[in-house]
Amino acid sequence: MKILFVCHRFPYPPKRGGKIRPFNIIRHLHQQGHQISVVSITRSPQESADATGIEEYCTDYFVGQMTEWVQAARMISRLPTRVPSSMGYFYSRTIQDEVDRRLDETSYDLIFVHCSSVAQYVEHVEGIPKILDFGDMDSQKWQIYSRFRNWPASWGYWLEGHKLEAEEKRLAKQFDICTCTTRLELDTLNGYQLGVATDWFPNGVDTEYFSPDASPPQEESISFIGRMDYYPNQECVVRFCEDVFPKLRRERPDLKFVVVGADPPRFIRDLGALQGVTVTGSVPDVRPYVRASTLMVAPLNIARGTQNKILEAMAMGVPVVCSQLAAGGIDAVPEEHFLSVENDDAYVPQILRILQSPAERDRLASAGRQRVISHHNWPSSMVRVDKIIARCLNK
Repeated sequence: MKILFVCHRFPYPPKRGGKIRPFNIIRHLHQQGHQISVVSITRSPQESADATGIEEYCTDYFVGQMTEWVQAARMISRLPTRVPSSMGYFYSRTIQDEVDRRLDETSYDLIFVHCSSVAQYVEHVEGIPKILDFGDMDSQKWQIYSRFRNWPASWGYWLEGHKLEAEEKRLAKQFDICTCTTRLELDTLNGYQLGVATDWFPNGVDTEYFSPDASPPQEESISFIGRMDYYPNQECVVRFCEDVFPKLRRERPDLKFVVVGADPPRFIRDLGALQGVTVTGSVPDVRPYVRASTLMVAPLNIARGTQNKILEAMAMGVPVVCSQLAAGGIDAVPEEHFLSVENDDAYVPQILRILQSPAERDRLASAGRQRVISHHNWPSSMVRVDKIIARCLNK
């Protein structure tokens, strides 16, 4: 089967959330013997150069490199219209021409799109089965953003969220099946009551790569892992350092908090001046930092879909304490496989619960890893993808 695969972040190397899911879908379909043509966007010459690694997982691929000021201009031009600025940012005339050329020259059996922001390239196509994998319902994330920004930025996020929700509803009707990452995201999509076919398949984890090692964790050490150029990560780390960590230090004076993630801006790096806080910046491998932790926190106030950082920590046998919002994307049971909290005041007792009890840490470490192995593995997820594709082709 010939498949045209369009995604909003070039899916190689698969080192961040927006790349990991499409990469695993592409790799699976290629292993199934399908001919996969990948078309996607890059943001820099380095990312374009790195894209060559996708060659062994597909038949061919096309890179459309963005120019940031051009994309920014396209975003601004959408402000007075009903079109979301997100659609302007991810639009490229080069990509559209390439998609149109391929559709003219090749008889594809299926079009698979990951992320609504690039659905615009094939929404007009008829006569070919089409799947739109929303992943996360991005409109809802923008609407959450609006509650954490000051005016007028809050109004801008609110407007973008509502414009994007309307666009999600419109685009969904142009595809044969629409999918999401979690049951929660699927509930949001089904709540639109569009009458379109829907389904979901979870993100997975490479549990051999993300696995425990023999070394014991460092005593009195907790961690946060995530890209620090991403606002939801910035917001939760600042809040945790200012409101939660000082309370923990009063109970455990030697406690250390290690923030691991690429591209921290100055105000995040400055957190390293706080007693017990370390901000590493980019590191070649996050696994040693996670494994060295007694536990990992994910105190996110802005979260949709699956937080891969939580799955990866659980796979490495490191207990996780997270917000209820972040927990919504994990196919696991709070208290049994990880701990979640309703508000900031609840972090201290839940974290102390693990710090004070090696037996509790061991219980959560074992249960968490086993849950990831059983419910968040890519082979099982791809079985669901195969069924979704079959359903689409048989409509």
